[in-house]
Amino acid sequence: MPKMKTHKGTAKRFRRTGTGKIMRAKAFKSHILTKKSQKRIRGFRKETEVAPAHAKFVNVRMGK
Repeated sequence: MPKMKTHKGTAKRFRRTGTGKIMRAKAFKSHILTKKSQKRIRGFRKETEVAPAHAKFVNVRMGK
């Protein structure tokens, strides 16, 4: 069997840490920011870990 190709859309959205966790950007920061508090908007800057239920699926798409 040939190797699986990395799904490039997934590769651009997720990254793997040194310990193997999969990190993603937070949603809701693209528009309609006036009604959102600055505290909330600052929180969107940070990455967060992908839920364990989704991590397995993302791993497959990333070619691991």
